[in-house]
Amino acid sequence: MPNEDFAANRRRFLRLSLGAGAGLLAGCDAQSQREGFVDALSLAEPLNRRMQRLLTGDRLAREFPASMISPVFKPNGSIDPRTPEYLALKAQGFAAYRLRIRGLVERPLEFALHALQAMPARTQITRHDCVEGWSVIGQWTGVPLAHLLGLARLRPGARYVVFHCFDDLLGDGSRYYESIDLHDALHPQTIAAYALNGAPVPVANGAPLRMRIERKLGYKQPKYVHTIEVVDGYARLAGGKGGTWEDQGYDWYGGI
Repeated sequence: MPNEDFAANRRRFLRLSLGAGAGLLAGCDAQSQREGFVDALSLAEPLNRRMQRLLTGDRLAREFPASMISPVFKPNGSIDPRTPEYLALKAQGFAAYRLRIRGLVERPLEFALHALQAMPARTQITRHDCVEGWSVIGQWTGVPLAHLLGLARLRPGARYVVFHCFDDLLGDGSRYYESIDLHDALHPQTIAAYALNGAPVPVANGAPLRMRIERKLGYKQPKYVHTIEVVDGYARLAGGKGGTWEDQGYDWYGGI
């Protein structure tokens, strides 16, 4: 959604993430529309992150019965990437797709889609919460990221995992990226998903591979992933804030 109103979405995010946790926004919705007030609230984001981590620990996100799966898993953001590299893979049914693991690992690795599908898998029915205020429930199947990182073997200094993607969300020639810390990377519900509701992930939802990081808001769950990079920090990447939306002013943690 290159034409999305970044400021409006950021206000929605802050109301969602800070309002319930700290009671800070109760009864003051009018003030929350003022950009200066929102900027002041952003100073509380590191505290909010620490509070969420303290409260959630290693707990699992809620999982749902199959009867609650939504009829349609609403796509959002990029839904049909037009970058040359993606179009070439799509034209061949992603037969030439490779997931690469790079960075601070002892064994840089590459996996074809069929190799990923042959690995130990996790299936989970979870709710996707968008910063725009809507939710949808879907069943995801994929390889736990912890398994992939275990195969690659993390090197000393590894602190974050960066996901590099095929899509050009902003329409400026850049590529979408996102990052999480190792705590969330090793969580059992963090998976590299290749199936949605028992079928291959559709293009609109991130084919051939997207991340599911179930305790995060939707923008923290990147689609069209081609490379997983393990790093000691993300300040050197793009805008330096750890993700495409974060570089536009969103909170890096993005927890729910």
